[in-house]
Amino acid sequence: MEASITLKKVGKLIDDKTIVAGLTFGIERGSLVAIIGANDTGKSILLKLLSGFEKPDYGNIFIHGFDMQKRKKKTRQLIGFVPHETDLDPWLSIEQNIRFSSLLYNVSDNDYNDRLDLFSNSLNIKEYLGEISSRVSYGIQKRAMLVRALIHNPEILVLDEPTGFMDAPSVRLTWDLLKKLKGEKSIIYVSNTLTEVEQAHDRILVFKDGKIIMDGNLDKLLESTLDYHQFQIEFENLNDELYRTLSNITTVVSPNKIDNVFHFYGRDRSVFFDIVKAASESLMIDLSVKKLGLIDLMDSEFAGGGLD
Repeated sequence: MEASITLKKVGKLIDDKTIVAGLTFGIERGSLVAIIGANDTGKSILLKLLSGFEKPDYGNIFIHGFDMQKRKKKTRQLIGFVPHETDLDPWLSIEQNIRFSSLLYNVSDNDYNDRLDLFSNSLNIKEYLGEISSRVSYGIQKRAMLVRALIHNPEILVLDEPTGFMDAPSVRLTWDLLKKLKGEKSIIYVSNTLTEVEQAHDRILVFKDGKIIMDGNLDKLLESTLDYHQFQIEFENLNDELYRTLSNITTVVSPNKIDNVFHFYGRDRSVFFDIVKAASESLMIDLSVKKLGLIDLMDSEFAGGGLD
């Protein structure tokens, strides 16, 4: 499939610190791509590079085959960008902010009115269009920023925490719209809400230390952990001696203690019987077992290397 965005050895330095380290990858047209990673690892800078709001120190970024640095006006027309923090003019109304963007992109009055009506209804912000931006909630501002990003009908959406500051109904409305747009538009987004990423992606890029350390859909990323389960056992009294005893069981992986709860990973559910044997004189109150998900994969102890 044809690439929507292509990076070739792209790097970014800030105060001599490497934020993006020679990235080379492509994003297919019409795909929904999530970028995840620890906070302050440069994910937002990566999005700004993809959207043209930051310039790489080396390497090239191509948007539909056009070099972003050589064809700035052309490539900017192809992209709609929503940053993490609100950047609406606080003294203008919501509609004035959106209208100003449409004028920058030479959107016709008919197209502007049609798109404003469609997207403001989809995101349930029509009643707020006349409100001064600084007087509405951050969640409404965030939805307005998405409308603004869509007003010139870009082929690529780059979104930093697209549901940040939103309540549950607003999150649902936002994703209902984005899922309708997927396929028609390429969507690249950063989110710290891993359950959101699990439910909304064609591909996940795990970003760490300026590099992509994992790349694929959820099933592919979890391949190295498919044999594992996550266990939580609550004891009446999980003292230090019992914790050390349980931690030293060979089938227990990455144990930790939270109050009287013993949390660990194991390759097989039979590890529970090893725990029962070792803690036969201690009272267990509760037990939970589940397969691993993205949040477990992103545990700092495992990221980049799996549970092995």
